[in-house]
Amino acid sequence: MDRVRIGVLSHAHGHASTYCQAMRDFPDVKLVASWDDDQARGRQAAQAYGLEFRPDADAVIKDPHIDALIIASETNHHADLIERAAAAGKHILCQKPMATTLEDCDRIIAAVRRAGVKFSMAFQMRQDPVNRKMKQLLDEGAVGRVFLVRRRHTINVLLNSTFGTGTTSWHVDPVANVGMFFDDATHAADWFYWMLGAPRSVTAEIDNILGSNAPDDNGVALYRFSRGEIGVLLNSSTTVSGVNTTEIYGDQGTIVQDYGDAPSTAAPRHGDAVPLRLIRRDDKAWTEFRLPIPASQGERIGAVPRPFIDYLRGLSDQTISAEEGRVSVEMVLGAYRSAAEGRRITFPL
Repeated sequence: MDRVRIGVLSHAHGHASTYCQAMRDFPDVKLVASWDDDQARGRQAAQAYGLEFRPDADAVIKDPHIDALIIASETNHHADLIERAAAAGKHILCQKPMATTLEDCDRIIAAVRRAGVKFSMAFQMRQDPVNRKMKQLLDEGAVGRVFLVRRRHTINVLLNSTFGTGTTSWHVDPVANVGMFFDDATHAADWFYWMLGAPRSVTAEIDNILGSNAPDDNGVALYRFSRGEIGVLLNSSTTVSGVNTTEIYGDQGTIVQDYGDAPSTAAPRHGDAVPLRLIRRDDKAWTEFRLPIPASQGERIGAVPRPFIDYLRGLSDQTISAEEGRVSVEMVLGAYRSAAEGRRITFPL
């Protein structure tokens, strides 16, 4: 496959437009056609990115001249669209979260397996160079036995009075998307799973503290992992700014990451800011890793398509499977259950 022909099923999630913008510059990609149940939204996006808009989803799904589909609809529609796409033999890039229920996650897994198509979740945090370096350090045992990890993943969208209205209203619809913790903490949940494996339990507080236009706006989940590690996931949709985003503590050292989420990326910083530092027990100073800091959250999101295209072309085996996508959904749904019931929840649910 020298040139991958791409179709888009819905521009409901704004990340689809960022993916299209990035892929317009790929010599091995052709953007072919898109569908959206909101025709005005779909036609506008199609015109912006050189896609042919088709008002019938099957006209995109069953097109033999399309190799792969980006699924970026409202979250509760993912399973239906993926079943249809997989049955048509299309490879799939699925926007996060994978689904709103574990039952729909299982439908997606079954559809992908049955059809034998290639599939990947769109988790940009796995493409960030600093996150990838942290993963390498942990795999190498750089800080010894890890016992405590704190990860902040925050955005400021609920400080914007227009978010949650018009074409973004589905983000705050509990049927379409559960809640804002579900919408965004899924990134951090997948990050924890990538770094430490699947958790065995969770205790959480999730609530709507500052506003009333979303099911929830802030939450903290406390996970316990297979070796007893404690993982603190802090997620907010109302953060003005911030700097420190990750702390990893081991019996032989500490890793600190800065500038790893939207508020801290956008915040002013000095020109020689260092995003990642490591210190070990006998070190006299921090080891600094002067890795690139994305200029914006959009730049991070735009890093998703390249690995997916390489995976489809057989140039890489890097992917995030449907089975992995299910883990992050289960982690976040478990946090919601803990907050609702006021108790520790064990996995599997």
